[in-house]
Amino acid sequence: MSFAVIQTVTGMIGSVGFAVLFGVRGKRLAVIALGSGAGWAVYLLCRAAGWSIFSGLLAASLFVAALSEILARIIRTPVILLLVPMLIPEVPGEALYYTMYYLVQGLKEEFSTYLTLVLTEAGAIALGIILASHVARLAVSVRRHMGRQ
Repeated sequence: MSFAVIQTVTGMIGSVGFAVLFGVRGKRLAVIALGSGAGWAVYLLCRAAGWSIFSGLLAASLFVAALSEILARIIRTPVILLLVPMLIPEVPGEALYYTMYYLVQGLKEEFSTYLTLVLTEAGAIALGIILASHVARLAVSVRRHMGRQ
């Protein structure tokens, strides 16, 4: 089994685990698993195409946030209930670990390098969520406006 498949499957399992901790039950767990797997696959494809970490995470988080917006309306559930667990595979765990490790060790240069990486990754994820949320609000607003005429 390839490393990308293992990463995707373990990311899906992790997302479902977080969803269960948040009290999510039933068919929503399957939706979260598939959405998180698809989001991580988008990230891996972007990285394989030569995109930067920032660009790959931006594309993946934009995809997951848009998917969450759409699926939340289809299965009539709050967006946040799907979005947060679906984003678990994108969380910059390794970089965050090393950031804290170097901080505790007092290695300022390495700490600074990893802190920059963590902030870049977190910024990409946040930007993707914000963009998808604004596009969804705009689409709903346009739809309501068109319905009134």
